[in-house]
Order: sequence, then structure tokens, then C-alpha cells
Amino acid sequence: MSLPDTTTTLGAVTNPLPREIASFGAVHLDVTDLRRSTAFWQDVIGLTVRTTGATTVDLGTATETLVTIHSGATASFQQRHSGLYHLAIHPPTEPDFARILLRLARAGWRLSPTDHVMSKAIYLLDPDGITVEITLETPERMRETVMSDGAMHVVHSDGTISSGRDPLDVQAVLATLHDDDTSVPVPVGTRVGHVHLYVGDLDAAYQFYAGLGFNPALYVPRFGIGDLGAGGAFNHRIAVNTWQGQGAPQTPEGTARMRHFTIRLDTGERLEAALPTLTKATETDVGYLTHDPSGNMILLAHPGA
Repeated sequence: MSLPDTTTTLGAVTNPLPREIASFGAVHLDVTDLRRSTAFWQDVIGLTVRTTGATTVDLGTATETLVTIHSGATASFQQRHSGLYHLAIHPPTEPDFARILLRLARAGWRLSPTDHVMSKAIYLLDPDGITVEITLETPERMRETVMSDGAMHVVHSDGTISSGRDPLDVQAVLATLHDDDTSVPVPVGTRVGHVHLYVGDLDAAYQFYAGLGFNPALYVPRFGIGDLGAGGAFNHRIAVNTWQGQGAPQTPEGTARMRHFTIRLDTGERLEAALPTLTKATETDVGYLTHDPSGNMILLAHPGA
């Protein structure tokens, strides 16, 4: 079934739920050089090394793993495949966001700071070419997304309109910092806030994640993109696009890529309700491994796991 274009509000929902129905656990990545990638996540982004093994490293905050990297890839990230477009690390406050920005600038990392209005974003590539986004949620600045002259535009809360892809005011962000100490790791409360995926079939992917309980937010087949929220004020938790090509195959083994990402539905009842929508699911001690219609692997974790 083909879904029509929709331009419902992307930045916020009219009546957000008291809490969101899902959150993200760790994103697992295959990398070519474990030491180099550890240095990237620890020294450049500011995550804390939580556990290390012969072939894996867990990184995150003092209390939660956000990214797990696995050695074994022999080639860098490959285009023209379904898989991860980017994972997004969301710091809790603008000064925390600014500290990561300053750390990245001092490291000399190539950046694309972008103002989406619903968020302030920094895009960059990891050492293997996997895209990472650092995101500050600002849904209060946005009213809605509209179509005009064949393009999408963002209406700000004050009624002004912009592309939603303008350069970020970096100096204004940095001005929120009270000090310039970039040795401070990211604080507790920093989390994986959204995951954006390349898929081979937009309709199938959109309906799959809606079946897990994510709420439809934006669906524009002419631009090959769809967004879904989790019921909260920031209505952008799962995004899917066909920018790597209709029917794009899954990223091959042996390349730097996402192994799987973790979704935690908020209740056991919601998890049980989602299971019948899955074509196949393998039970593990922490939840159920499954995949979306494009082969992107997901761990549906037990609440609290």
C-alpha cells in the first residue's frame, strides 16, 4: 500500500504523552580499528569507556552504554546500501551541546553545524565514514513543516519560515558555556535520541515502525523520507529514507556498519503487542532480535534491560 504525502508537525505533537512510549539503548557498530574508534568516541565526542574486551568496547555516560563498537570490519562504510544513515547523540542541555561542539572544533574535526529549528545539529563522520549527529532538541522553536513550491519548509514558533537546513549560529551556541574545559566527559542524561536509517522501501519501513508503536509524523515519498515520533514533544525518533536507492541491499558483512540498534518500549504489554507485527523474532536473554523490511537489525529490549 502506498501512503500519501503528509506534512503533519515534525517538531512537536499537539498533545504529547506524559512520557514517550520508547527509548533507545546501545547502537552496535562494526569498525575497522577498535583503538582508533575508541579514541574517536572518547576523545573527540566525550563518551566514557565503560567496559573493554578483546573485540568490543562499550562507551557512554557514567550510567548507560550508548555505543558498542566491535572489531572485525576490513573495509570502510559503503554507500548505495540500506543501513545506518546516522545515530544521534542527544546531550541534555545547550551548554552540554556547546561543550561537545568546542571539543570537536579543538580536535579539528570536519563538521556540518546545521539549524533544523526543531533541533540544533552537528554532523560529522567517524573514522570509518559512519555519520554521527550531535543533537540538541529544541521543539519549542518550531510550529510545523509545510510544503511550498515543491520543497519542504519549516514554520518557526513566531511564524517565520526557513528551510530548516540553515547554518547553525556556532558563536551563539558557544556563548552558553560558562568555561572552556573540554576534558569533561558527556554528562549523565546524554542519550541516543534518534536513529535515522537508509531503507529500500519507504512504505514498508514506515509501516513497520508504526506497527511497533511509533507515531506517524512526516511522510513525503517524493523526497523519499519519513519520520516517526514516540509521543513526546520532540517528534523525531525514527527516520527512514530511500536516498541510497529504491531496493538498496543491506550493507555487506565485513564493512564498517551498524550491527543493530536497541529499542526499549516502555512496558512489557507494549512489547507483547508489537511481537505479532514482526515477520521473525529471535528471543534472547535481554529481548528479541528482529529486522525491519530492509534488513536493519533491531534488539527490542525488555523494559529495564
